[in-house]
Amino acid sequence: QVQLVESGGGLVQTGGSLRLSCAASAFNFSRNTMGWFRQAPGKEREFLASILWSGTTFYSDSVKGRFTISRDNAKSTVYLQMNGLQPEDTAVYYCARRHGRAHYTTPAGYDYWGQGTQVTVSS
Repeated sequence: QVQLVESGGGLVQTGGSLRLSCAASAFNFSRNTMGWFRQAPGKEREFLASILWSGTTFYSDSVKGRFTISRDNAKSTVYLQMNGLQPEDTAVYYCARRHGRAHYTTPAGYDYWGQGTQVTVSS
C-alpha cells in the first residue's frame, strides 16, 4: 500500500537549519504532486509548500524565502530544506500526496500522509 515516511526532524537552536526527507513507496511518485504541512499543538494543520511532478514549486507566505521544497524522482523522495528556523516553527511536519480537486493549500487536497516528524526550535 501507499507509504510516506518522514525523517530528519529534531531539536535545533533559533537560526539553525534542518532538512526533512519523505520517502514514498507503492505509487508512481514521479507523476504526483507532493506537499509539506505542519501542525503545532492546538493549531490547525498548515500548508507549507508543494512541488509538481515538473518541479514547479509553491510556498506559503510564512516560509517563502526560508524553506525550499525539492524532489528526487529516482529516489521517490521529497525534501524540505528549512533555514532560519524560529521557535514558532516548532511543530510536527508531514508530507502528503496531492489528490482530488480541493485547493492544494488545504489538507483535503491530499489523500495519503506520513506519520510526521517533530521539529523543535529552542530560543
